[in-house]
Parts: sequence; C-alpha cells; structure tokens
Amino acid sequence: MQLENKKILVTGADGFIGSHLTEHLVRSGYDVRAFCLYNSFGSLGWLDTLDKDLKNGFEPFLGDIRDPHGVRAAMLGCDVVLHLAALIAIPYSYHSPATYVDTNIVGTLNVLQAGRDLEVSRIVHTSTSETYGTAQFVPISENHPLVGQSPYSASKIGADQMALSFHKSFDTPVTVLRPFNTYGPRQSARAVIPTIISQIAAGERSIRLGSILPTRDFTFVTDTVSGFVAIAGCDAAIGEVVNIGSNFEISIGDTVDVIAKVMEAEVEIIADEQRIRPEKSEVERLWADASKAQNLFGWAPQYGGSIKEFQKGIEKTVEWFAQPANRALYKHNQYII
Repeated sequence: MQLENKKILVTGADGFIGSHLTEHLVRSGYDVRAFCLYNSFGSLGWLDTLDKDLKNGFEPFLGDIRDPHGVRAAMLGCDVVLHLAALIAIPYSYHSPATYVDTNIVGTLNVLQAGRDLEVSRIVHTSTSETYGTAQFVPISENHPLVGQSPYSASKIGADQMALSFHKSFDTPVTVLRPFNTYGPRQSARAVIPTIISQIAAGERSIRLGSILPTRDFTFVTDTVSGFVAIAGCDAAIGEVVNIGSNFEISIGDTVDVIAKVMEAEVEIIADEQRIRPEKSEVERLWADASKAQNLFGWAPQYGGSIKEFQKGIEKTVEWFAQPANRALYKHNQYII
C-alpha cells in the first residue's frame, strides 16, 4: 500500500516517539492528524517545540485514547492509523496498574473498534520488547514467549493480543510493530539514557541509577520512525508481529561508560534503591532479532550492530541535551517514575 495521498492519524503524537514520527511525516509531505492527550493548557507536548512551519503542517486533535467517542471522531476521514498512545513508565505501573489497563488495553480496543467500523486501510499497533521479559534465547525473534514481568508489560501483551485478535476475528488490517528500547532527543527523564546524560550535563559526577547489570538493545529514534513508515506501507506485514532493534546488546553499566566518554566526564555509579525494580520484575537481557523486518520491508537500523554505531546515536542525543533550553525541561536531581 502506498502512503501517498493517505490521511494518517498518529495517536500519542505528543510523546517522544510520536512527535518524531509526526515531524518526519510532515517533512515528507504526508497529510497528518496528530492525536494528543487533552489538557486545559492546549499543550501538544513535544509537538509544541517544533518549528512554526512544521506545527502548521499537521492537524492537531486533543482527546483521550480511553474515550471511544473521541477516538472515533479523531479517526474520521483517516486511511492509516499509527497507534502509539500508551502509558509506558514501568515504575508507575507498579503504583497504578489499573491506569495501564485502561490506557493500553481499553485504549487499543477503542482504536481497533473505530478502525474496524470506519474501514481504515491500515492500523499499526505499537508493542514493546518488554513483552518478552528476560531473554530465554538471543537474539530474540518474534517467536520468543511473552512474559509479563511488570503490570506495564502485561498490559502491552494484552493490547497486542487484542490487536491480533481483531485481524483474526474480523480481518481488520492490523500490524504489530515491536520496537526495542528507543532512545534519542526528547526522551522522557524516566528512561535510563536521559537520566545519565542529564545528570552529567548538570555537573554531577556521582550518577544515581538502578541495576547496571541488565543489557538492552537500544534503537535510535530515527530508526524506530523509519520502521513505522516502512511497515505501514507493507501489505505482507498485515496480521504479523515484527521486531525492530539495533541487533546489538549493551549493559547499563557499559552504556554509562559510552555516555561519559562522549561527554568527556569521569563518573562513578551510585546504586539508588528507589530505581531498582523488584527482583522478579527486572528484565535482565534484551537483544533483538530484526531479520523479519529486513525480509518483509527492507528495514535495517542506521545506528545498529556495534558499539561504534551506538556511540553515534549517543552523540546526537547528547548534542540535543547540550542545548540549555532543552536541558531546562529535565529535573536531573529528581527521580521520575
């Protein structure tokens, strides 16, 4: 399916990945409606930081993914839905798990119901590598068992299965994209890479972190965005779950070393108990097998496969954080759940 001349709805457009995806689509000349969480300030989240010409290039829609009527209104006239709206902070899911069920599972159901009724041409549902839990084999293919080690990951497993059930039950043209650990400019301070960078940028040399032993497959945000665009136009991906990742694993401790090298800082790591997950909830190892994405729609990461390429992505992220106006949006001395 060609995306040209299609109306594209991006849910969660105000967030980290969603704002990058919306920006890319606008720059590429697509017709975009950006679904952002309603608030009394009229804020569009990260989209408010875009240049004026870009902000004029999409149609904003303020609503709540938990409201089926608003979701349906947002989807009217759209051909393609890129569904990113979700609660994603793992620590907060320990605190308020019901909100994850409402937002991630019921919110996804609202998207699917509206998409089915309005006969949209494609729905791309966003999953997460956290649905795999700690790797039982590496690299992790789409055939890996799903293990809910946190309320967050359990809610995403439920949302993924709801999406796939609509394809099996009603032939709804759904695809599930499963990114591994996206990072880059605009990422929330609750994530580990912004946490490290913001502390060092603020002059801290004793970096407060949780466990530094787990490994992650970090994927630069532009690679994740290119995966969304590619899979949206791939007919062969309908009904499929597809990983995208860098095919490179690195521990949190070694990630600190890479960032410190880029920022030319000598640091020590201090264990912060409040940042440590419950023992059985920690995902110890993630490493993506993204060969299915390569085979189905020719996707490959530009910042993947080696520590050298990972460092290039870190350099771009640090460059963004180096700008005082961007760094001022973060609270380096406060743990954000």
